[in-house]
Amino acid sequence: MRLLALLLAAPLLLQTASAQAFNIGQPCDRECLRGIMTQYLNAMVKHDINAVKFAGNVRFAEDSVDKPVGEGFWKTISGLGTFRQDIIDVKEGISGAHVMADEGGKPVMLAVRLKVVSRMITEADTLVVKNRDEGMIFNPAPLTKASEAMNIIPTAAQKTPRAEMERLALLYPAGLKIGSFVKVDAQFDPKAYRLENGQLMAGPGCTFIAGCDHIREQQLPTLAGITAKVAAVDEEQGIVWVNMNFGPGSVMGGPGTLLVFEMFKIYDGKINAVEAFMKKAPVGTKWIWER
Repeated sequence: MRLLALLLAAPLLLQTASAQAFNIGQPCDRECLRGIMTQYLNAMVKHDINAVKFAGNVRFAEDSVDKPVGEGFWKTISGLGTFRQDIIDVKEGISGAHVMADEGGKPVMLAVRLKVVSRMITEADTLVVKNRDEGMIFNPAPLTKASEAMNIIPTAAQKTPRAEMERLALLYPAGLKIGSFVKVDAQFDPKAYRLENGQLMAGPGCTFIAGCDHIREQQLPTLAGITAKVAAVDEEQGIVWVNMNFGPGSVMGGPGTLLVFEMFKIYDGKINAVEAFMKKAPVGTKWIWER
């Protein structure tokens, strides 16, 4: 009878041990969310989906295509680089990161958004950019460490309320929609810059195209079909992370659209830096939140 009781209790004991190992059900603060991202990235490199805790109904998408967890880049990633920029939204339980990864000795740009509930991942939304053909722009050389500008910690006096941060960030896609940041009164610091897939595309020192050294006044395409949604707000660091689908006309020299994870560094009521990972996709491709 004692043996039978132990056998019957074993599954429950294993479940309890697993829950304790991941502290399931406990509140997840900033460091907890950052730690779950670290677990997730390390699990990818080990190709071990059991090294991180997923909810039973987890939704996983790579490049906005739904897949089983462990498929896609999970199978081919071979390491992580030294660049990693975290975006932590404690209020919404979001852990985000822009990361340089490795696939067989070649650099890969990886954006990951994890939705965490009770310390379990319920959503994993990823973007994987492997080369210039996929990203339209691909300049991994500068991405060796997170930028100083993106990691300035605003003082209490410099911080902008969450709702206002979101409003300021969404003026950016609003400007792209009509082809002018000036007309939508987007607020940029004079030193503000924009990096896209590692390439300086606007701000002081930009030589990519005439006039790009002034981000607010630079000439823009008109992307009437652009859609955008705030993915996370890191109130401590002053970062608003936005998912965008640029829509038709956004791919230079060809058909398609650009899927974008874009970070906006906001304090003193202005956008101070913009950094993005983006990838080409067929027109009509939709993010998880658009479907």
